[in-house]
Amino acid sequence: MSSVLTDPVSSGAAPAQQAAVDTYAHVSGSRRWLLLGSLTTVFFILLALYCAVLSVLLPNQIQAIDPANKARDLAIVFAVTSIFSTLTTPIAGALSDRTRSRWGRRTPWIAVGAVVGALCLFAASQMRQLWSITFFWVGATVALNSMQAALTTIVADRFPEKERGTVSGFVGAGMTAGGTIGIVVAGYMASTLTLAYLLFAVAIAVGCVAFVLLNPEPRYHGAAPSSMQLGAFFKSFWISPRQHPDFAWAFCGRFAIYMGYQGIVTYLLYILQDYIGLSLDNANRMIATLSTVTFIALVIAGLGSGLLSDAIGRRKPLVFLSSLIMGIALTVPLVLDTVPGMLWYAALMGIGYGAFMSVDMALMTQVLPKSLSGEGSESTGKDLGILTSAVNVPQILSPVWCAWLLNLSGNNYQWLFISAMVFVFAGSFFVLPIKSVR
Repeated sequence: MSSVLTDPVSSGAAPAQQAAVDTYAHVSGSRRWLLLGSLTTVFFILLALYCAVLSVLLPNQIQAIDPANKARDLAIVFAVTSIFSTLTTPIAGALSDRTRSRWGRRTPWIAVGAVVGALCLFAASQMRQLWSITFFWVGATVALNSMQAALTTIVADRFPEKERGTVSGFVGAGMTAGGTIGIVVAGYMASTLTLAYLLFAVAIAVGCVAFVLLNPEPRYHGAAPSSMQLGAFFKSFWISPRQHPDFAWAFCGRFAIYMGYQGIVTYLLYILQDYIGLSLDNANRMIATLSTVTFIALVIAGLGSGLLSDAIGRRKPLVFLSSLIMGIALTVPLVLDTVPGMLWYAALMGIGYGAFMSVDMALMTQVLPKSLSGEGSESTGKDLGILTSAVNVPQILSPVWCAWLLNLSGNNYQWLFISAMVFVFAGSFFVLPIKSVR
């Protein structure tokens, strides 16, 4: 269809016409399974990259520059880059909503973002100063978050709501498994940082280009976007909690849970060194071991929770229970500050985080303002981008918050677990007031 067709949302089209627009890209048959498999694969690679860089490669690279100030320097890099990623995700999502091309709305953002992100990531590996590492990691973060905003929207664009729990389960399992495998690989390759960075850069570029080639996106059937006015554009990012309370509760719950989770992930290498008492080499190998334990637990929990969510038609109880399990996992190292204690932490966190990730994505697509109002999908990318910022903002605040706690407590890492536990337990209760999702 031509992009000059009148938008049925604004013209008062009949319900049948509106349904045709809303479901223009829904897939079925073998195309559905190809899309699901390749989407899971790309998220696997993306999370492998993120977790490898954030948990292993960057901490090792920064420690080599200035061992005495490693916690402070890591917090600076994460805070600066996360500011850009937080701004990028909703803006890129909104711009992808407005994109009209022969390849669809999301494809250009996925392909270009992945290639540019890969180039910046490899460039960061060659840097030997904090400012230059930060500069290129910012470039990689902006590009990859632009890609991720479009990629996340594929779930809402191309799968009907009744299938999103299963889709979310597969994608969530891929994400959490990818994060685990990424840490395992990075842990064993920490002594060859350049090669490790190159491996993940090539993987994300090839994976995303293959994704868009295997899953060609149809041209969008909606009306061409109106001319963009910056004031109205930025004003559209405000979603009133009074008018859309479920969206606000979902945002707050996600934010609190990731505030807790991100703090431990960010400082895991230093926790194993300074709290558990391992050497740098042993700490890198232990990260790989912990991730292997987490991998087994999260794959089982992730796939099982997504399928169970669709079978029983409920999201909230599973999100709530998985968050509680994450909170319990964080209490273990407080009691057992040993390698066995960290292994128990890894197993329980894998169960909780795997179940949370698998169901949370499905819940997010059902609390979008447009979904609740019955309107079209003109702002799906923007709205999901705002919810994604509930993950990105903790990447700004959590490292700074944890660095402050460590400075205040004389590098007592127990306070990181206490803080994380409080955030995660609080976040588990924010899902309960949501009324539009069972």
